[in-house]
Amino acid sequence: MKSYFDLKGQVAIVTGCSTGLGVQMAKALANQGANIVAIARRQELIDAVAKDIHNEFGVDTLAIRCDITDTKAVDEAIDKVVAKFGRIDILINNAGTGAVAPAEDITDDQFYNELNIDMFGAFRMARAVAKKAMIGAKYGRIINIASMYGLVGNKVAPCSPYHAAKGGVVNMTRGLAAEWGKYNINVNAICPGYFYSPLTKETLDSEFFQNNAQTMIPLSRYGNEGELDSAAIFLSSPASSYVTGVILPVDGGYTCM
Repeated sequence: MKSYFDLKGQVAIVTGCSTGLGVQMAKALANQGANIVAIARRQELIDAVAKDIHNEFGVDTLAIRCDITDTKAVDEAIDKVVAKFGRIDILINNAGTGAVAPAEDITDDQFYNELNIDMFGAFRMARAVAKKAMIGAKYGRIINIASMYGLVGNKVAPCSPYHAAKGGVVNMTRGLAAEWGKYNINVNAICPGYFYSPLTKETLDSEFFQNNAQTMIPLSRYGNEGELDSAAIFLSSPASSYVTGVILPVDGGYTCM
């Protein structure tokens, strides 16, 4: 029997792996046998995540504190992963931020910070992983976590820098896929919609957002924990060998209207 999504022995880096969707995707890959490198800025949180994943799934884990806006720190983090595991098969670029304010009030610093983290940060990680591991191995899976707001605008939460940064991630994904295909490195993006988490539950359950879901989302609800996992597993696995440059919305149909 063929196991299409077996990741045993592979090494996966997940950035923004201290809370929320990053932890969920890391656990999903660990469930398929992947060893997990948790990267974020808060050491105590990623230490706890790495320990929890190791105890639950029995895979090897590594927690590395890294600010993805610091090129030197990114390069050093990737060197540590290669030194420990000797390979990097999967990178999930999940770290991000979001400035919510009317466009006319957004400062230069807010706009620059958004691009520096969400877009340039993802590029720094992809560049380092490709150069230090994947190109030489002639194999890799890079998944950039963009957003449905990288595909469309919105009237609910004004965040023009976020739209710009995530839109940049979308087309950067296509550019990297085109460039690195010759190395058998597949680069794809997932564009999540709104998902429930401890931080978003109160907001998404509000009357305003519940009415918005009924109006704007064909499935009439927001995403639940675990509903991003299958997309991450598929794009991380050998089963996606002929899939690259794809932009996959996981948004309940929000962007189909």
